[in-house]
Amino acid sequence: MFALVDCNNFYVSCERVFRPDLNNKPVVVLSNNDGCIISRSEEAKVIGLKMAEPIFQRTKLVKERGVHVFSSNYTLYGDLSQRVMETLKSVCTHVEIYSIDEAFLSLTGVEDNLFDWAYNVKKYVRRATGIPISIGIAPTKTLAKIANKAAKQGNGIFIVRNDRHRDCMIRNTAIEKVWGVGRQYSKLLLRIGVKTAYDFSQLQDTWLRSKMKMMGLRIKKELHGESCIPLDMIIPSKKAIATTRAFGKKTKDIKLLKEAVSTYAARCGEKLRKQKSVANLMTVFIHTDPFNSNDLQYNKSKSITLPVASNCSQELIRYALLLLDEIYDTAYIYKKAGVIVEGLETQEVCQSNLFDKFARIRYKKLSIIIDGLNKNFGRDKVKIAIQGTGKEWKLRQEKLSKRYTTNWNEILEVKV
Repeated sequence: MFALVDCNNFYVSCERVFRPDLNNKPVVVLSNNDGCIISRSEEAKVIGLKMAEPIFQRTKLVKERGVHVFSSNYTLYGDLSQRVMETLKSVCTHVEIYSIDEAFLSLTGVEDNLFDWAYNVKKYVRRATGIPISIGIAPTKTLAKIANKAAKQGNGIFIVRNDRHRDCMIRNTAIEKVWGVGRQYSKLLLRIGVKTAYDFSQLQDTWLRSKMKMMGLRIKKELHGESCIPLDMIIPSKKAIATTRAFGKKTKDIKLLKEAVSTYAARCGEKLRKQKSVANLMTVFIHTDPFNSNDLQYNKSKSITLPVASNCSQELIRYALLLLDEIYDTAYIYKKAGVIVEGLETQEVCQSNLFDKFARIRYKKLSIIIDGLNKNFGRDKVKIAIQGTGKEWKLRQEKLSKRYTTNWNEILEVKV
């Protein structure tokens, strides 16, 4: 049996951990630059606020119903996510972290009554982290995903105990809600009359093999209760890393664009070093605001193959700025920029260059020192000068909560 643990309305729940006065009140969390709703409390759902809805379109409702609005506080959410996952690992040996708010658990060896086990885990995670969770339990990971959705509609726990439970559940699950069936496959399946997970489970193997390859066959078998997707306890390294952001306000100042692109390149370097990878290819892009018809439109990107695969921030910044100079045009006002690194390989087997060997060793030592200082004293305490301060282009986060768990200056104060 597998369990899928999912944190309820995760970003909102994180905000409520340190603000219990928000319990039972409508709360929403916004996307980058305070644009759209990306997390809602149950109370916010009841009054009609929709997922991905631009917040400016619902200003009147927000004011009338006293909705509490927060900017995305990814530092806080990431730290609380790690606490939830570590708590799960303390109660279950086999844990696969699936996303920031989801994890699969293998229940092999769990001898307790499954409902009692799930109830105790829910209670323990809530007590240890303050985050409410739902648990779906089933013979396969695909069914556990569906069971978790059912758990959210009930008391937070749903267990697929037998074929009758399974059959009833998949008959009431829309095909687009099945794990592994993406948007394009959903359109294909709907065209041939496959509307539910049950309909999918009745398709012929030959058709699935021709249209959806082995993935389709695995999904079908999983829906029938046959486990085909094992627990992966090793988080795979990413095949590409992108750091892209919309600016807090539009700009045509090349100095500010250089600060932003340098910062994004440095972020890519940090992520590469964290997973012990190096990149062979880099792409930089900039574009105007596609939603503003009054602005001249421009969307340009440029790529380069690095002479030597690297994860060094200084080196990545140097090439990113060269690419920016090639695509920058003074005639336009820019809204967004980004840096993407691809062609990743492990740093242990990277082919180096004989003539820059010693410089690369110095870069590596410097990167280790900078990463260590920033880990201990906070992000960007030490950075490359060209990155600047970011005050002119950083994300608009006008409703940002405190970083209660990661910043000594913002730690919660308790007065007695």
